[in-house]
Amino acid sequence: MVKKAFCRFCGSLLGEKHVEGRLRLHCDECGLTNYRNPVPASALVVVDSRGRLLLVKRNVEPKIGMWCLPGGFMEIGEQPEECALRELAEETALTGRIEGLLGLTSSSNSDYGTVLLMGYLVREYSGEPAPGDDAQEVAFFPPDDLPELAFDSHKRFVRIYLAGYRIEKPVY
Repeated sequence: MVKKAFCRFCGSLLGEKHVEGRLRLHCDECGLTNYRNPVPASALVVVDSRGRLLLVKRNVEPKIGMWCLPGGFMEIGEQPEECALRELAEETALTGRIEGLLGLTSSSNSDYGTVLLMGYLVREYSGEPAPGDDAQEVAFFPPDDLPELAFDSHKRFVRIYLAGYRIEKPVY
């Protein structure tokens, strides 16, 4: 992860200072403390009428060539659910309806430090799956024959779904 060197407000060189019990980047010139926050992202467990799970084969690093859930990083002005559905369309050419939130988790990331992931369930979708954006392939897999997933956070969302996730009414 790239460490910031200059203050985003005044442009002065940042130093390190203990603030609120942690060593943080701090600007002595204007007094700004640089708080590093997680980057939000979403992932979707998409299930077809036969109970199979939709996965995409990554076409970009990290973990190029490995399978994962559709998903990606949230953009400014976007709601988490909008992010999830946008990523679904970009990576798989499907439009979907979120049935519910599977959970939240965080993971370490070499580029961003920490990523906060929101996992959603989609069982209603339309279109024909086709790879797009940063996907090499798109395929449905039976739950008992999934390939190795690229990310632990995605494995967690799949486990939550397979453990019997149920919701009584739609969220979004």
